[in-house]
Amino acid sequence: MRSGVESVAGQDVRGAWPQGLGAAIGDTAREIAALLRQDADMERAVPGSQWSVGQAAAHLALANELMADIAAGGARPYGDGTPHSLAAANEQSLAKFGERRAEPLAAMIVTQADACLTALKERRAPEPVVTPLGPMDLDVLGSYLLTHMLGHGYDLARALGRPHMIDRARVGLTLPFMCTVMPRVTDTARTAPLSASYAIRLWGGGHFGVAVAGGAVTVSPQPPARPDCTILIEPVTFLLMALGRRGQASALARGRILVRGRKPWLAPRFPALFTAP
Repeated sequence: MRSGVESVAGQDVRGAWPQGLGAAIGDTAREIAALLRQDADMERAVPGSQWSVGQAAAHLALANELMADIAAGGARPYGDGTPHSLAAANEQSLAKFGERRAEPLAAMIVTQADACLTALKERRAPEPVVTPLGPMDLDVLGSYLLTHMLGHGYDLARALGRPHMIDRARVGLTLPFMCTVMPRVTDTARTAPLSASYAIRLWGGGHFGVAVAGGAVTVSPQPPARPDCTILIEPVTFLLMALGRRGQASALARGRILVRGRKPWLAPRFPALFTAP
């Protein structure tokens, strides 16, 4: 299934290397490393998670290494794409990797992010690579790397009581991954009875369309001309909701989500159509 997305600037980035993605990957990795290097308590619990700061940082270091290997053409089986299998693969990898100290993990997060970025830019083969969430073009894999780091970077920042690194520009760069993976993480029990078209528009730019029919989800770079429901959402809120870090009730209460269209009652159903991996 082909899917795509438009960048924050409004240009179609499907199949191209999005402007600013490399810098965002490098900056995010270094900002996460800086969090860990500021006398981080590696045994502190991460809110909403069973992991400690040390475990979350170790997972991030291992995931960056996995992404670097995949970008370089390596075959690295890692679950079957379902949330349960990915969680099991995460726990298995953590059990085999005992490092929990801040400095080694900070260095590994940066080194492996740089290695992945180098491999993505140097890779000559045009074929998609196989990732834990299915085949992806190289630009989408880069977006995947950034999205994953932003999610866990947010967790670490919350745990340590420091500002997170998610902003509108970086959220725009996660859209190629988000739109590619959405059809693969649908909750079929919830999509089966629904027939609807959505336009998703991020404040300040960035948009895509989602069609639900016959239990399947199709994502398109352009929103439909006459959607059943249009959801206008603040970018950081969009990413945190998509990653399962924030619920829609508080976002609605704070005015971070606005809804319009012929069937506005479809908006509250939208987040539940997907299971965050």
